[in-house]
Amino acid sequence: MEQTPTIQQRVDEVIGRLGSLDDMRHVCPSRKGEGEPLLSNASVERIVALSRQLMFPGFYDESVERSVLRSVMTLDCRELLTLLHQQITASLCFDSQYCKADVTTLSRHAKETAVKFIEALPAIRHLLDSDIDATYLGDPAAVSTHEVIACYPGVKATMSYRIAHELHRLDVPIVPRMITEQAHSTTGIDIHPAATIGEGFVIDHGTGVVIGATAILGKNVKLYQGVTLGAKSFVTDDSNNPVKGIPRHPIIGDNVVIYANSTILGRVNIGNNAIIGGNLWVTRDVAPGEKLIQAKADNFRSVEN
Repeated sequence: MEQTPTIQQRVDEVIGRLGSLDDMRHVCPSRKGEGEPLLSNASVERIVALSRQLMFPGFYDESVERSVLRSVMTLDCRELLTLLHQQITASLCFDSQYCKADVTTLSRHAKETAVKFIEALPAIRHLLDSDIDATYLGDPAAVSTHEVIACYPGVKATMSYRIAHELHRLDVPIVPRMITEQAHSTTGIDIHPAATIGEGFVIDHGTGVVIGATAILGKNVKLYQGVTLGAKSFVTDDSNNPVKGIPRHPIIGDNVVIYANSTILGRVNIGNNAIIGGNLWVTRDVAPGEKLIQAKADNFRSVEN
């Protein structure tokens, strides 16, 4: 009489199937046994936290006296360098240019990239200062820039984007997207790290904002909740798969305001000083200074059943 497999045998059989490389279509490209770190969401979150603490001391960590501020920042910076080195090394395993390189080469390149990122923190803070000032000046409800830094989800998402964008600019794989998706999950604001955004950027309220990878935004752009800067369509290859790397998102000029729940699709140009009203669907160029608004309700004749 055939025996019924025990629970442990059934579980072991599943583990065997899950652990079989022959049955895995997607295998994490670790270097298997050479001691390299793996990508870690917790470490990436800590990289963002340390970067914010270094740029805005006292807002995102325990406040410290000025007499010991430099010492605390030195410790934070050392930890940031270590984590960046580890996570960039891990991410390079996903890059075809580096995936076959020896461990020493990977580590050396990752360390240099980490240092370059840290060197960029003053410039990133300068951009964020302009975003914070613009947010405060543009919102009558804002009590102070301190409130904006500590509380506003638009500023939080923008901080993560600017950190991620610098890492993207330094050709770091995977990690920039991890950073912006972590911000997306906590703020509801989805900004691709490859997007280009000028200084004085404001996201008011913010929930539901989407900015695509090839979008270009000028200076002093303001977006309200629910705005999408997306792609209208995709060029496909012979297998009907989207061709990657083609510019397909809007170009937004300087001093543009886009009100709530408007959607702008495709590689269209929105001219300087244009205003896009709420709940609009825009797939054409908008001239500098042009104002697009919904037709007024009193222009429509009511229809009674």
